[in-house]
Amino acid sequence: MGGARDNLPVPLEAVAEADTTVLEASRLVLQTHARSFSWGALFLPPEARDDAALLYAWCRHVDDLVDEATDRDEAAAALSATRAMLRGDGEADPLTAAFLAMAARRVLPLRAAEELVAGMETDLGEVRMADDAAFLLYCYRAAGTVGLLMCGILGVEEPEAAPFAVDLGIAMQITNICRDVKEDAARGRVYLPAARLVAHGVTPEEVLAGRADPVGVSAVVRELLAVAERYYASGEAGMRYIPRRTRLAIRVAARVYRAIGVRLLRQGANPLVGRTVVPWWAKLRETVRAVFAEAGARATLPDHDAPLHRLLPELPGVAAGELRPPGAAP
Repeated sequence: MGGARDNLPVPLEAVAEADTTVLEASRLVLQTHARSFSWGALFLPPEARDDAALLYAWCRHVDDLVDEATDRDEAAAALSATRAMLRGDGEADPLTAAFLAMAARRVLPLRAAEELVAGMETDLGEVRMADDAAFLLYCYRAAGTVGLLMCGILGVEEPEAAPFAVDLGIAMQITNICRDVKEDAARGRVYLPAARLVAHGVTPEEVLAGRADPVGVSAVVRELLAVAERYYASGEAGMRYIPRRTRLAIRVAARVYRAIGVRLLRQGANPLVGRTVVPWWAKLRETVRAVFAEAGARATLPDHDAPLHRLLPELPGVAAGELRPPGAAP
């Protein structure tokens, strides 16, 4: 990773000249598209807040390469070009160049960024998740990778922190998927595991067509939010690895995002009726709770909950020794 700066496809001087514009745009993207995370980011030191904004803007950019493309071939080509940029091949766009410069400065794992690109490739065309293994792999790539990338921005140094960072990202992505079932279906995407849907008398095709039984969908959402709770608990336990100056921000962001799932459950766990949002007063309440949690946190470092990575293949941040042997049952 230390050589990432040497592999930048554009001169650092050019990145520095464009830095102000890119940074201002990144701040705007964070404020506009990541209200829960931007709330927590308010508690970061200014430099870490700006780097987090840049990371989020770049991740959003990669996501938009698929969502805003005119066709699948265009999206696939754009993702392929982005992967090449991460490897130092070809000329990078200003945002990716700024991200690479920040990644070099913060010593971020660019392989995690490549896995995020792989996750967005999953979104090409119609999306179906056969089972929990496919579902969790997607959650890892879409958000567990972001947890890994955030470690460097937060000043986390211990490699043992990585599995916990992955888990917090996975938890947030599960919440995101449960909240956005209706919106994703409109894009031809069903992230809810088909095996779980079928077990409750629902098919992915019915979700896409807007005629799925709400009772069955709600049952799956309840199950997945229960799964998310285990990943949130792991992420919470691993916050002891985060330096105190940046830790409260992540506690706040995690609790505010978790509150989406809690509100969804209280509203019947039916995402087909509309998007669940957390109002400002609830965010304030979760912020107060995060402050008390920080004050009462134990100083001991935790052991990772091994079964959480049982279905994940060998990837950056996946806990060593917790991999499922080939052919083993889930």
